[in-house]
Amino acid sequence: MSALPGSWPAAVRNVVVTGGSRGLGLAIAQSLCDAGYTVVAIARSESEPLSAAMREAAEAGQGALHFVAADLAQLDGLAALVSRIRKEFGPIYGLVNNAGLGTSGVLATMRDAEIEQLVRLNTLSPIMLTKYVVRSMLAQSEGRIVNMSSIVGSTGYAGLSVYSATKASLLGFTRSLAREVGKLGITVNAVAPGFVETELTHSLDARQRDQIARRSALNRLADPTDVANAVEFLISDRARNITGTVLTVDAGNTT
Repeated sequence: MSALPGSWPAAVRNVVVTGGSRGLGLAIAQSLCDAGYTVVAIARSESEPLSAAMREAAEAGQGALHFVAADLAQLDGLAALVSRIRKEFGPIYGLVNNAGLGTSGVLATMRDAEIEQLVRLNTLSPIMLTKYVVRSMLAQSEGRIVNMSSIVGSTGYAGLSVYSATKASLLGFTRSLAREVGKLGITVNAVAPGFVETELTHSLDARQRDQIARRSALNRLADPTDVANAVEFLISDRARNITGTVLTVDAGNTT
């Protein structure tokens, strides 16, 4: 049963994680939950791994993990989504914009619909969701926003031109928004994962993955847990004076 508005414990810090039903998003949600946050995972549908994680969190009694179904590509529903989360769980302390598509393809042959879908979910959706969440944070004079970018947003990668463009846009968004809201106690940062077990590696064969690992400074690929730990750090009080930055987690691939 949800708490009545205004009755939430003062120590509760709610963090919204988009795309939190599987993969990197789920790893982030679990890391934040383990750190004691109340995490609201948003996805179109609840996955079995997320259900299992919610049960484990309830049994552990440290932090909390909840699920809210939403299609983030439906931009006209984002304001109502934020209102629903605030009503059900209380003020939003943190937002992790993780949801996104990793569609690959050479620009000249990509379908227009695929390009539009990528830009809508990877760029427009996090910007507009942040718009409504940050209003709540401004009223509280505190908050943490973490945008999930990618190393290809700055390095580029053949066959990922549109995807790279969407991730690069989040870097500019991060730096500018940090200046807009910093005076009110809100930090805005980005995390740029390298080639981890996410959408960027699904299309790579074993030889390609080995090549990427061998050219990394640490001679390996980063793990989703590594990325999740970086996000948890930026959400925490330990990062209270860090804003407008991009934290790269790629095992030294871009060194």
